[in-house]
Amino acid sequence: MAEEKKKVKAPKLADPIASSIDVASQEMIARSHELGIETIFDRALTMKQCAIGVQGTCCKNCSMGPCRLPLPKAGIEGEDTRKGLCGATANTIAARNFIRMIAGGAAAHSDHGRCVAEVFLSAARKETEAYQIKDFDKLIEVAKYLGVATTVEVDGEELDRDLDEVALETAEVALGEWGKAEGEVLSVKKAPEARYELWKKMGVIPRNIDREIVEIMHRTHMGVDQDYKNLMKQGTRAAIADGWGGSMLATDLQDILFGTPYPVQSEANLGVMKEDHVNIVIHGHEPVLSEMIIAVAQKQEMLDYANKKGAAGIQLSGICCTANEMLQRHGVPLCGTFLQQELAIITGAVDAMVVDIQCIMQNIANVAKCFHTKLITTHPIAKMEQENVIHIEFDEHHAIEDAERIVKMAIDNYENRGSEVMIPQHKAPLVAGFAVESTEYHLGGSFRGTYYTLNDNIINGRIRGVAGVVGCNNARTKHNRDHIAICKELIKNDVIVLTTGCTAIACAMEGLLMPEAAATHAGAGLAEVCETVGIPPILHLGSCVDNSRILLAATEVVKAGGLGNDISDLPAAGSAPEWMSEKAISIGHYFVSSGVYTVFSNLPTTGAPVFNDYICKEFEELYGGMWGAEQDPIKHAHLMIAHIDKKRKELGIDKARDRVMMDFAARQAL
Repeated sequence: MAEEKKKVKAPKLADPIASSIDVASQEMIARSHELGIETIFDRALTMKQCAIGVQGTCCKNCSMGPCRLPLPKAGIEGEDTRKGLCGATANTIAARNFIRMIAGGAAAHSDHGRCVAEVFLSAARKETEAYQIKDFDKLIEVAKYLGVATTVEVDGEELDRDLDEVALETAEVALGEWGKAEGEVLSVKKAPEARYELWKKMGVIPRNIDREIVEIMHRTHMGVDQDYKNLMKQGTRAAIADGWGGSMLATDLQDILFGTPYPVQSEANLGVMKEDHVNIVIHGHEPVLSEMIIAVAQKQEMLDYANKKGAAGIQLSGICCTANEMLQRHGVPLCGTFLQQELAIITGAVDAMVVDIQCIMQNIANVAKCFHTKLITTHPIAKMEQENVIHIEFDEHHAIEDAERIVKMAIDNYENRGSEVMIPQHKAPLVAGFAVESTEYHLGGSFRGTYYTLNDNIINGRIRGVAGVVGCNNARTKHNRDHIAICKELIKNDVIVLTTGCTAIACAMEGLLMPEAAATHAGAGLAEVCETVGIPPILHLGSCVDNSRILLAATEVVKAGGLGNDISDLPAAGSAPEWMSEKAISIGHYFVSSGVYTVFSNLPTTGAPVFNDYICKEFEELYGGMWGAEQDPIKHAHLMIAHIDKKRKELGIDKARDRVMMDFAARQAL
């Protein structure tokens, strides 16, 4: 009797409605099922998370492991006797894993910054015609904090120094911040003086950017640092090296090279693509090549070539933080968030997807095989193994030629489209580009550019406080749901939101980045301020390295006066509701280390209750900031609001003040 063949189970398919709050994404998930194409939403159903890994208590740092120390369901009663083979406790293992995530995130951000610094150095040396300095005011500002002289004495008279000389020395000093032999990371002195002195007292001022990352890897090697508090001290130093070092330098040098952002209008979601245009989607995090692609795609010869191939034009759009970089400087529309990268290709309209570094799913190569889409990798450290992937390695000395080759390849591919094009007709308008400088202008106008207006409205109670809501998407939660729920709850309660990364893109897709959103979604006080100043209730500050802009905005608020002497005094809180990457942990910790209460949906530390309490409770006594965790988005928002109210009470501004008419003498006194 022949053996019965085992029945092959049909693969589990994600419910489009349960997977995303975004209608365009729902349509593309449904289409992926019709076409038999697997996406991350389907894989999230079939691949369960490791319960011990989620708790942060699995150690695989040597080949005697992995050693798994799950937290008992009943919790720990008495002494925690769990140990790995070497005797490492749950606290040691969780701390090692946590700071290794900080190291990974800091390495990603700082390597991004290093690449920009290298391009800046090439531009300063006049080695490339593709890149030139666009913001000389920012150059002078950066030169000063890096200790580069901007004036020179000639015959007893102080004169402005030659800008080419300033640029070259600034580039050399900036690049040295990654590996200098002595001293400290210079940009940490941009923090409020009280914060800098606290870091100095705690011994966590970074010596250089690379060293702090390397030291984490050494400390977490088997048999080195086995004290969770000492491990977190180094994690703190590395996180500061990221936020106040590598990321801040990346942002500042990009502003010098590509221009400091000022508000621009654009659109967001998959509907920004055009069926009759060559669609080039740029995805990743480094803007050095995308800047050249934008320049080339606007050339008349390229537009004529696209017309010759039957296209009406060239449509650029972006995913993740390369998208945010292109948006805030050029108004290039946002195609989607991290979780939409496969869905963009599934429209059948993407003629080329150009990727650089970070947050790029390898599966987009498999999805691209099902369509005509050319997938092009451009960075030497970020290749894919699939044969259909084309690698065109970026070189700043030949950036224009590289960009021309890529754009022409996309145009040539336009003719290869099938009949399967289906672009969701969903997109939303947005206003982005709120750098520290432009926000200052909006708050104070051309005659009094200052953060005093913001402080005044926080003090008088129209604005309850400030929240930074940033971060990724995570396929373990409903796409964009938590971003939007938390942001809406915050602005409803008069908390102005500063946003970056995929949170910013999610808010854009929901229409929350328009000034008109304040009247619909914000509380009366915040709505009044937004209407008066002409800003949205949620301000888009850029990409994930641009979280440094939030740090500097907080510093400007401290400088403006009336709200304490340090960032930890401010009625402010942070959040990353759908985080997924190591970068998010590094970002979260440099905010915590800067004095900000920072709430994530979950933390990979729950398997070590003592360590978890250390970073979620005791850390506030050390640094003025601490971690928090809450999965429910409304409760999550109200943890932040409660902290903001606590800080208002400590400042003595917790009671609403009467609004009075001020005479001229009172205004003079103010």
